[in-house]
Amino acid sequence: SHILAARSIANTLRTSLGPRGLDKLMVSPDGDVTVTNDGATILKKMDVDHEIAKLMVQLSQSQDDEIGDGTTGVVVLAGALLEQAESLLDKGIHPIRIADGFELAAQCAVEHLNRIAESFPVDPNNVESLVKTAMTTLGSKIINKCHRQMAEIAVNAVMAVADLEKRDVNFELIKLQGKVGGRLEDTVLVRGVVVDKDFSHPQMPK
Repeated sequence: SHILAARSIANTLRTSLGPRGLDKLMVSPDGDVTVTNDGATILKKMDVDHEIAKLMVQLSQSQDDEIGDGTTGVVVLAGALLEQAESLLDKGIHPIRIADGFELAAQCAVEHLNRIAESFPVDPNNVESLVKTAMTTLGSKIINKCHRQMAEIAVNAVMAVADLEKRDVNFELIKLQGKVGGRLEDTVLVRGVVVDKDFSHPQMPK
C-alpha cells in the first residue's frame, strides 16, 4: 500500500512533466483557483493523508528549497524507482539489497554526470547565456508567451544579489509582489523597495 500511494502521487504529476506537460486546474475549499504545472505547487495544494504520500510531498518541497526546479521530475523518478523496487520485492529480493543497488546506481549516475559536465563561467557583463538558460525553463510555464522578458527579469534580479566570489545567491533578498489587473507584459524589476500602501484619500498628492 505504501508503494501504491507513492506511485499514485507520481502518476498524478507525470502528465505535467516536460515541455509538453499539461497544467493542472485546482480549486481550494475556499474557491481559490490555481492553474500550474509546477510539481511543488500541485503537491502543496493537494490534501494527502497517507504518510508515504506526505513523504513524496516533502521530497518535492525539499527539491524546490534546495534547487528551485525539478520538483515534478524528482517525484516521477521516485515513483519509477519504487515501481521497480516492487517488482524486485515480488522476486524475493531483500529490501536492503534493493536499497544498496539504488545507491550504487546513483553513484554511477553522478560519476557519469561529472565526466560529461562542462564548466559554465558566469560573466556579469554578458548574461545572454543565462537568459537563454532561463528561457528554456520558462518555456513550459504558463508565462511562456513572454518568457524572454520574464527570463531577463529573473536573471537581472539574481545577478543583482548574487555573490559571484562565494558562488552564492541569497534568494531572501528577492521578493515577488503580485498586483491585480494589467498584463504579464507589465511585469517590471524594481531595484529597491516597494511600499504597497493605498492612499488614505483620493486627493492626496502622489
